[in-house]
Amino acid sequence: MSREPRTPSRALTTFTVGFLLLDGVLLAYSGLALHRAMLVLWGGACVIAAGLVVMGWRRYRRVMAELERARGDMRAEVESIRDLLRGKHLQN
Repeated sequence: MSREPRTPSRALTTFTVGFLLLDGVLLAYSGLALHRAMLVLWGGACVIAAGLVVMGWRRYRRVMAELERARGDMRAEVESIRDLLRGKHLQN
């Protein structure tokens, strides 16, 4: 009963980053064209937020990979304990 580990979907993250980058570029461009500093500032904030989303996604994937490795280690340990118990005829 071996099932493959699920890899997290990238669709929502890609959409979010694309949306934030588009908003950031459009806000910054309109702020520069209209000489409005706050629009440029908000555009920069959107670009920074897109970077934070990417960093958070990478961290999430790293943590999920560590969890999957730990599950594999635990599975191997449980199997070794079962084999030991079977060898001693102590299975329940």
